Amino acid sequence: MKRFLFVAVTALVAATAWAQAPAAGQDYPNKIIKIIVPFTAGSATDIMARIVGERLGASMGQSIVVENRPGAGGTLGAAQVAKSDPDGYTLLVVSTGHVVNPALYGSLPYDTVGDFAGISPLAALPSVLVVGAGSPIKSVNELIAAAKAKPGQLNYASAGVGSATHVNAEKFRAVSGIQVTHIPFKGTPETIVEVSSGRVDFMFTPVLASIPSIRDNRMRALAVSTAKRSTALPDVPTVAEAGVPGFVFDFWIGLLAPAKTPRPIINKLNAEVRKVMAQPEVIERMVKLGAEPMPMTPERFDAYIKEEYTTLGAIMKAAPK
Repeated sequence: MKRFLFVAVTALVAATAWAQAPAAGQDYPNKIIKIIVPFTAGSATDIMARIVGERLGASMGQSIVVENRPGAGGTLGAAQVAKSDPDGYTLLVVSTGHVVNPALYGSLPYDTVGDFAGISPLAALPSVLVVGAGSPIKSVNELIAAAKAKPGQLNYASAGVGSATHVNAEKFRAVSGIQVTHIPFKGTPETIVEVSSGRVDFMFTPVLASIPSIRDNRMRALAVSTAKRSTALPDVPTVAEAGVPGFVFDFWIGLLAPAKTPRPIINKLNAEVRKVMAQPEVIERMVKLGAEPMPMTPERFDAYIKEEYTTLGAIMKAAPK
């Protein structure tokens, strides 16, 4: 009899919890949401997080705080979110570099695929290959020729080991067959200063973050990394058009949650992000920044992350250490 009562009570508790789960999703959010950006303020990832975060908070009727936790190619901030309560109140905005960190670091305090749940991509951003305005290099072919003339002597900047800027440049290095030296920094703003000054020879940087320096003639744009030209830089050719046929690199930014976050919350966030990205003022801002919408369901985003993890991970495993 006691055993029967125990089983009955256990079943009742489980049934009650199941019945309350959707309600928990409907009540969400009822306190401040924190979005962790694992890069410095002013980076493309940070800019997109703030554009979306501000409007997402207004749409959901709750404050959203964007917090920068840069370092180690984005792994420090990612680790913080992976260990957070899976309740929808601590989220993570990452870029393409997130999927290649396992190939670059011997051990991570989290599982890149298993410890996170995809909510939605925020945007696909064209990256642009730039040199300082005072550089004698004026085209992609000239850059490749200069690098081949002096193997290992030219250098490129990135926003950190494992960042999307690092992955982009390594793919370019591998496809073009050049030997160049990687100089990692803590974030995109630093790289722009170094390339603009001429202390670093070149870099791939998101159009979103580099447009002011290009328009102020502090940097020269040689090519964009995407399959088609950027609406923000229509006169700048693609890398493929400029001399490296078939070269394409897509720099994406997306919103993640800890893996065990309830599905009703994930779905609600996905729906709210889609609403925000459809707002006229957001569309206008995206066009000015050269960003492209990238709508996906949470399930499709999870699958996309796994695909990127496999293909880009292979490129970075082969990169010079």
